[in-house]
Amino acid sequence: MHRPGHARDSAPRTRPVVRHGVVASCVVALALAAGGSARARDYREPPRQVWSFQGPFGHFDLGAVQRGYTVYAQVCSACHGMKSVTYGDLAGLGLKEADVNALAATHHVPAGTDASGHPVSRPANRDDHLLSPYPDARVAAAANHGVAPPDQSRLAAVHPGGVDRIYAFLTGYGETPPAGMAVPQGLTYNPYAASGRTAMPPPLHEGGVTYPDGTPATVAQQARDVTTFLAWVAAPHLTERHRVGVGAVVFLVFLLFLSIILKRRTWSNVP
Repeated sequence: MHRPGHARDSAPRTRPVVRHGVVASCVVALALAAGGSARARDYREPPRQVWSFQGPFGHFDLGAVQRGYTVYAQVCSACHGMKSVTYGDLAGLGLKEADVNALAATHHVPAGTDASGHPVSRPANRDDHLLSPYPDARVAAAANHGVAPPDQSRLAAVHPGGVDRIYAFLTGYGETPPAGMAVPQGLTYNPYAASGRTAMPPPLHEGGVTYPDGTPATVAQQARDVTTFLAWVAAPHLTERHRVGVGAVVFLVFLLFLSIILKRRTWSNVP
Protein backbone atom coordinates (compact mmCIF):
# COMPACT_ATOMS: atom_id res chain seq x y z
CA MET A 1 0.00 0.00 0.00
CA HIS A 2 1.44 3.35 -0.96
CA ARG A 3 2.12 6.12 1.53
CA PRO A 4 0.05 9.29 1.31
CA GLY A 5 1.73 12.63 0.74
CA HIS A 6 3.12 14.63 3.66
CA ALA A 7 2.12 18.11 4.65
CA ARG A 8 5.63 19.61 4.49
CA ASP A 9 8.29 19.54 1.79
CA SER A 10 11.13 18.68 4.17
CA ALA A 11 10.61 14.92 3.80
CA PRO A 12 13.15 12.73 1.92
CA ARG A 13 12.57 12.23 -1.77
CA THR A 14 11.55 8.63 -1.06
CA ARG A 15 8.38 10.02 0.48
CA PRO A 16 5.66 12.00 -1.31
CA VAL A 17 6.54 15.68 -1.26
CA VAL A 18 4.03 18.27 -0.13
CA ARG A 19 4.11 21.70 -1.70
CA HIS A 20 2.28 24.52 0.05
CA GLY A 21 1.76 27.14 -2.60
CA VAL A 22 -0.32 30.24 -2.45
CA VAL A 23 -3.55 28.29 -2.30
CA ALA A 24 -6.47 29.54 -0.31
CA SER A 25 -7.99 26.14 0.57
CA CYS A 26 -9.56 23.00 -0.81
CA VAL A 27 -13.07 22.99 0.59
CA VAL A 28 -14.76 26.25 -0.09
CA ALA A 29 -18.30 25.66 0.91
CA LEU A 30 -18.09 27.54 4.18
CA ALA A 31 -15.83 30.31 2.93
CA LEU A 32 -18.80 32.49 2.07
CA ALA A 33 -19.40 36.04 1.03
CA ALA A 34 -20.54 38.38 3.78
CA GLY A 35 -24.18 37.78 4.63
CA GLY A 36 -24.38 34.45 2.75
CA SER A 37 -26.12 31.57 4.53
CA ALA A 38 -25.81 27.91 3.55
CA ARG A 39 -28.89 27.07 5.59
CA ALA A 40 -30.98 29.30 3.38
CA ARG A 41 -30.47 26.82 0.52
CA ASP A 42 -29.61 29.76 -1.72
CA TYR A 43 -27.32 27.62 -3.81
CA ARG A 44 -27.83 25.30 -6.75
CA GLU A 45 -28.82 21.79 -5.76
CA PRO A 46 -25.76 19.57 -6.37
CA PRO A 47 -25.98 16.59 -8.74
CA ARG A 48 -26.20 13.24 -6.97
CA GLN A 49 -22.95 11.30 -6.99
CA VAL A 50 -22.23 7.63 -6.43
CA TRP A 51 -19.92 7.05 -3.44
CA SER A 52 -18.52 3.72 -2.30
CA PHE A 53 -19.14 4.60 1.34
CA GLN A 54 -22.87 5.21 1.03
CA GLY A 55 -25.61 2.68 1.77
CA PRO A 56 -25.76 -0.19 4.30
CA PHE A 57 -22.94 -2.05 2.55
CA GLY A 58 -20.84 1.07 2.03
CA HIS A 59 -17.10 0.99 2.57
CA PHE A 60 -14.22 3.37 2.04
CA ASP A 61 -11.85 2.87 -0.86
CA LEU A 62 -8.55 3.33 1.00
CA GLY A 63 -6.77 4.19 -2.24
CA ALA A 64 -9.11 7.15 -2.72
CA VAL A 65 -8.81 8.10 0.96
CA GLN A 66 -5.01 8.10 0.69
CA ARG A 67 -5.09 10.22 -2.45
CA GLY A 68 -7.54 12.53 -0.69
CA TYR A 69 -5.08 12.99 2.14
CA THR A 70 -2.45 13.93 -0.43
CA VAL A 71 -4.78 16.67 -1.70
CA TYR A 72 -5.47 17.83 1.84
CA ALA A 73 -1.75 17.86 2.68
CA GLN A 74 -0.61 19.57 -0.51
CA VAL A 75 -3.48 22.03 -0.85
CA CYS A 76 -6.05 22.26 1.94
CA SER A 77 -3.76 22.24 4.97
CA ALA A 78 -2.29 25.57 3.84
CA CYS A 79 -5.41 27.16 5.33
CA HIS A 80 -7.49 24.47 7.08
CA GLY A 81 -6.89 22.47 10.21
CA MET A 82 -8.49 19.30 11.57
CA LYS A 83 -8.48 19.89 15.30
CA SER A 84 -10.47 16.72 16.01
CA VAL A 85 -7.95 14.53 14.16
CA THR A 86 -4.58 13.43 15.52
CA TYR A 87 -1.60 12.27 13.50
CA GLY A 88 -2.09 8.89 15.13
CA ASP A 89 -5.55 8.69 13.56
CA LEU A 90 -3.87 8.69 10.15
CA ALA A 91 -2.69 5.15 10.85
CA GLY A 92 -6.17 4.24 9.59
CA LEU A 93 -4.96 5.19 6.11
CA GLY A 94 -2.74 2.11 6.16
CA LEU A 95 0.40 3.79 7.48
CA LYS A 96 2.80 1.92 9.74
CA GLU A 97 3.66 3.37 13.14
CA ALA A 98 7.08 4.52 11.96
CA ASP A 99 5.48 6.32 9.00
CA VAL A 100 2.96 8.07 11.27
CA ASN A 101 5.73 9.21 13.61
CA ALA A 102 7.83 10.47 10.69
CA LEU A 103 4.86 12.31 9.19
CA ALA A 104 4.01 13.96 12.51
CA ALA A 105 7.61 15.03 13.08
CA THR A 106 7.59 17.09 9.88
CA HIS A 107 5.13 19.47 11.59
CA HIS A 108 5.67 21.73 14.54
CA VAL A 109 3.15 22.58 17.26
CA PRO A 110 3.17 25.28 19.96
CA ALA A 111 5.17 24.37 23.07
CA GLY A 112 4.63 27.36 25.34
CA THR A 113 7.21 30.09 25.74
CA ASP A 114 10.91 30.26 26.51
CA ALA A 115 12.55 32.05 29.43
CA SER A 116 12.20 35.37 27.58
CA GLY A 117 8.49 34.90 26.96
CA HIS A 118 8.84 34.15 23.26
CA PRO A 119 6.66 31.38 21.81
CA VAL A 120 8.45 28.15 20.99
CA SER A 121 7.44 25.03 19.10
CA ARG A 122 8.38 21.37 18.96
CA PRO A 123 8.04 18.55 16.44
CA ALA A 124 4.56 17.05 16.56
CA ASN A 125 3.93 13.49 17.70
CA ARG A 126 1.14 11.01 17.04
CA ASP A 127 -1.00 12.47 19.87
CA ASP A 128 -1.00 16.01 18.45
CA HIS A 129 -3.87 17.38 16.39
CA LEU A 130 -3.85 18.73 12.84
CA LEU A 131 -4.20 22.37 13.83
CA SER A 132 -4.95 25.36 11.64
CA PRO A 133 -1.87 27.09 10.18
CA TYR A 134 -3.20 30.37 11.61
CA PRO A 135 -2.84 31.35 15.28
CA ASP A 136 -6.45 32.52 15.57
CA ALA A 137 -9.62 33.20 13.57
CA ARG A 138 -8.83 36.90 13.20
CA VAL A 139 -5.52 36.23 11.47
CA ALA A 140 -7.13 33.49 9.36
CA ALA A 141 -9.88 35.84 8.18
CA ALA A 142 -7.40 38.60 7.38
CA ALA A 143 -5.45 36.23 5.15
CA ASN A 144 -8.53 34.95 3.30
CA HIS A 145 -10.60 37.92 2.13
CA GLY A 146 -12.23 38.36 5.51
CA VAL A 147 -13.48 34.78 5.91
CA ALA A 148 -11.76 32.37 8.30
CA PRO A 149 -11.36 28.93 6.66
CA PRO A 150 -13.45 26.36 8.57
CA ASP A 151 -12.04 23.38 10.40
CA GLN A 152 -12.51 20.26 8.26
CA SER A 153 -12.74 17.58 10.95
CA ARG A 154 -16.49 17.03 10.57
CA LEU A 155 -17.23 19.10 7.48
CA ALA A 156 -18.53 16.19 5.41
CA ALA A 157 -20.99 15.25 8.17
CA VAL A 158 -22.39 18.68 9.06
CA HIS A 159 -22.09 20.65 5.83
CA PRO A 160 -25.45 21.49 4.16
CA GLY A 161 -25.72 19.37 1.03
CA GLY A 162 -23.17 16.86 2.31
CA VAL A 163 -20.48 15.27 0.20
CA ASP A 164 -22.35 15.87 -3.05
CA ARG A 165 -22.22 19.61 -2.50
CA ILE A 166 -18.56 19.58 -1.45
CA TYR A 167 -17.68 17.78 -4.68
CA ALA A 168 -19.93 20.03 -6.76
CA PHE A 169 -18.42 23.10 -5.13
CA LEU A 170 -14.84 22.05 -5.85
CA THR A 171 -15.66 21.37 -9.50
CA GLY A 172 -18.13 24.25 -9.89
CA TYR A 173 -15.81 27.12 -10.68
CA GLY A 174 -15.60 28.66 -14.12
CA GLU A 175 -19.27 29.34 -14.87
CA THR A 176 -20.42 32.82 -15.85
CA PRO A 177 -22.62 34.52 -13.24
CA PRO A 178 -26.28 34.81 -14.26
CA ALA A 179 -27.51 38.09 -15.66
CA GLY A 180 -28.05 40.66 -12.95
CA MET A 181 -25.75 39.07 -10.38
CA ALA A 182 -22.97 41.30 -9.17
CA VAL A 183 -19.82 39.62 -7.88
CA PRO A 184 -17.88 42.08 -5.69
CA GLN A 185 -14.15 42.39 -6.08
CA GLY A 186 -12.33 39.73 -4.06
CA LEU A 187 -15.16 37.22 -4.41
CA THR A 188 -15.62 34.45 -6.98
CA TYR A 189 -18.79 33.09 -8.53
CA ASN A 190 -19.62 29.47 -7.81
CA PRO A 191 -23.22 28.25 -8.18
CA TYR A 192 -22.80 25.83 -5.27
CA ALA A 193 -21.70 28.55 -2.85
CA ALA A 194 -24.25 30.23 -0.64
CA SER A 195 -25.61 33.18 -2.64
CA GLY A 196 -23.42 31.98 -5.53
CA ARG A 197 -20.38 33.87 -4.22
CA THR A 198 -17.35 32.68 -2.29
CA ALA A 199 -14.30 34.37 -0.84
CA MET A 200 -12.03 31.59 -2.07
CA PRO A 201 -10.60 31.33 -5.58
CA PRO A 202 -10.43 27.92 -7.28
CA PRO A 203 -8.23 25.73 -5.05
CA LEU A 204 -7.76 22.78 -7.41
CA HIS A 205 -5.91 22.82 -10.71
CA GLU A 206 -5.08 20.20 -13.32
CA GLY A 207 -1.92 18.42 -12.18
CA GLY A 208 -1.81 20.57 -9.06
CA VAL A 209 -0.81 17.66 -6.81
CA THR A 210 1.40 14.63 -7.23
CA TYR A 211 -0.27 11.30 -6.49
CA PRO A 212 2.13 8.63 -5.16
CA ASP A 213 0.24 5.91 -7.08
CA GLY A 214 0.54 7.76 -10.39
CA THR A 215 -3.19 8.51 -10.77
CA PRO A 216 -3.71 11.49 -13.14
CA ALA A 217 -4.48 14.49 -10.91
CA THR A 218 -7.39 16.03 -12.79
CA VAL A 219 -9.56 18.55 -10.97
CA ALA A 220 -12.45 16.06 -10.90
CA GLN A 221 -10.18 13.32 -9.51
CA GLN A 222 -8.74 15.58 -6.83
CA ALA A 223 -12.22 16.77 -5.84
CA ARG A 224 -13.56 13.22 -5.59
CA ASP A 225 -10.55 11.99 -3.62
CA VAL A 226 -10.46 14.85 -1.12
CA THR A 227 -14.23 14.58 -0.62
CA THR A 228 -13.78 10.87 0.13
CA PHE A 229 -11.00 11.74 2.59
CA LEU A 230 -13.22 14.28 4.35
CA ALA A 231 -16.00 11.69 4.59
CA TRP A 232 -13.51 9.20 6.08
CA VAL A 233 -12.27 11.76 8.59
CA ALA A 234 -15.86 12.46 9.67
CA ALA A 235 -16.67 8.73 10.05
CA PRO A 236 -13.41 6.72 10.16
CA HIS A 237 -15.09 3.60 11.59
CA LEU A 238 -17.95 3.48 9.09
CA THR A 239 -16.70 0.36 7.31
CA GLU A 240 -16.31 -1.51 10.60
CA ARG A 241 -19.78 -0.45 11.73
CA HIS A 242 -21.32 -1.63 8.47
CA ARG A 243 -19.46 -4.94 8.73
CA VAL A 244 -20.70 -5.49 12.28
CA GLY A 245 -24.23 -4.45 11.32
CA VAL A 246 -24.37 -6.85 8.37
CA GLY A 247 -22.98 -9.64 10.54
CA ALA A 248 -25.62 -8.96 13.18
CA VAL A 249 -28.41 -9.06 10.59
CA VAL A 250 -27.11 -12.35 9.16
CA PHE A 251 -26.92 -13.83 12.66
CA LEU A 252 -30.48 -12.74 13.49
CA VAL A 253 -31.80 -14.18 10.22
CA PHE A 254 -30.03 -17.45 11.03
CA LEU A 255 -31.61 -17.51 14.51
CA LEU A 256 -35.03 -16.82 12.98
CA PHE A 257 -34.54 -19.70 10.57
CA LEU A 258 -33.58 -22.05 13.42
CA SER A 259 -36.55 -20.84 15.47
CA ILE A 260 -38.95 -21.61 12.63
CA ILE A 261 -37.50 -25.11 12.21
CA LEU A 262 -37.67 -25.74 15.96
CA LYS A 263 -41.24 -24.50 16.11
CA ARG A 264 -42.33 -26.79 13.27
CA ARG A 265 -40.69 -29.83 14.83
CA THR A 266 -42.18 -29.04 18.22
CA TRP A 267 -45.71 -28.59 16.93
CA SER A 268 -45.46 -31.59 14.61
CA ASN A 269 -45.03 -33.83 17.65
CA VAL A 270 -48.10 -32.45 19.41
CA PRO A 271 -50.97 -35.00 19.26
